[in-house]
Amino acid sequence: MIKITFFLWISLLYRGDQIGHKIIDRPISFDQQRIELSLDYLRDRYGLVQSEPTIVPKMVVVHWTAIPTLEATFNVFDPPTLPGARLEIQSAGSLNVSSQFLIDTDGTIYRLMPETMMARHVIGLNHCAIGIENVGPNEVGELTASQLTANVSLINYLRKKYSIAYVIGHYEYDDFIGHPLWLEKDANYRTEKVDPGEKFMKLLREKLD
Repeated sequence: MIKITFFLWISLLYRGDQIGHKIIDRPISFDQQRIELSLDYLRDRYGLVQSEPTIVPKMVVVHWTAIPTLEATFNVFDPPTLPGARLEIQSAGSLNVSSQFLIDTDGTIYRLMPETMMARHVIGLNHCAIGIENVGPNEVGELTASQLTANVSLINYLRKKYSIAYVIGHYEYDDFIGHPLWLEKDANYRTEKVDPGEKFMKLLREKLD
């Protein structure tokens, strides 16, 4: 039943969107294993027992991938299980990291999964957060102007579609510790993040509707 519902969502969500930038649908693998791992993550990390790994979006979290190409990034997100190299987050479960959206350096927007399916991309907030990953940064440690424009367009679209109360950079996630949206059970499960950079977030906020 979950599989049928999932593919129904895909057919409904992937018919086109009212957004300045075109969204290209390139789904990552979302098989029964990933569904079950997502449900386990919701239960074990947040105490949320659900029949389907869905979210009600309340925020958007902006990232960079620290991977130089779109293809390499997609290949990292595609498997359902976390690779053995990610030791710093293995303790929180074997569900692989991912995000709902991925933006290439030229500003092309890819949707990797339905917007209301949970992706593992930010500690404590995955149950309510849509993730936007950006390929990069480039050789000077920044995302591109095209990515900035695409992020603005995508986030404005998401804010019109959902009740998005917060738009944050990944490095700001721990500002929500103690907030009603913060559900992470393990007080020791934290990672230090810098993406997508304070400069990028400042410019992004200035340009949002």
